[in-house]
Amino acid sequence: MAVGKEIRGKIKSVENTKKITKAMEMVAASKMRKAQERMRSARPYSDKIRNIASNLAEANPEYTHPFLVKQDASKTVGIIVVTTDKGLCGGMNTNALRVLTTKLRELEGKGNKVEAVAIGNKGFGFLNRVGAKVVSHAVQIGDTPHLEKLIGPVKVLLDAYQEGRLDAVYIVYTKFINTMKQEPMLEQLLPLSSERMTADKHGMDWDYIYEPDAQTVIDELLVRYVEALIYQAVAENLASEQSARMVAMKAASDNAGNVIGELRLVYNKTRQAAITKELSEIVAGAAAV
Repeated sequence: MAVGKEIRGKIKSVENTKKITKAMEMVAASKMRKAQERMRSARPYSDKIRNIASNLAEANPEYTHPFLVKQDASKTVGIIVVTTDKGLCGGMNTNALRVLTTKLRELEGKGNKVEAVAIGNKGFGFLNRVGAKVVSHAVQIGDTPHLEKLIGPVKVLLDAYQEGRLDAVYIVYTKFINTMKQEPMLEQLLPLSSERMTADKHGMDWDYIYEPDAQTVIDELLVRYVEALIYQAVAENLASEQSARMVAMKAASDNAGNVIGELRLVYNKTRQAAITKELSEIVAGAAAV
């Protein structure tokens, strides 16, 4: 019964793996709810600051912030890559990095250089493997993203754009649609597009009193707006990560159950064949006597 013992060992091993994947599924489900609440709570702030920034930009036409000006002089583009720190979340990171690869090839085909900021270990490792220029990175941001950890690395690209050293800044992340669907996104962050800055005015004419002056207020507000967009992208990515991990671990647990069933069937067949062989030998021995 050496074969039977080996199969029993395999069954035990797969059962232990199933326990791990089931526990990871439950942990991911718990974290997913918190991540979704964090993501949804950030959306009203992003919408409100977008409306105010749009109204301010239009109410003061004599001043145009650098974030609103299109530049085509430096032939250098910045990309913020938002991925996860850990794996075991299905094809989520692969899909986002595939979108990034397509964009990198497109930019290189046009003769543009790329400077990247990596948020998350997976994207940081990928950018190093493909030889991209990584100007800053933020890893191990945990399950609760803090804007303080994100501002430093991202500010490198924002300052470079204001100084005219970048033509555009893009962001790659995974958008949360629902628990079963997460969509990789590539969006232009700078210059701020008219679609992003369109406010819902309801026929109102906005008139503001600026303190200390219009330029200072608009400068500060647009920087906060861009930071809010980046934070929202990271929050969406974290919610997508937990959802994708929960689905992946559930699929792994189900597959482990199927493997256990197949191994038990093979074990029972092997055991039955051994018993049948012993009975046949006993009957043959009795007949010979």
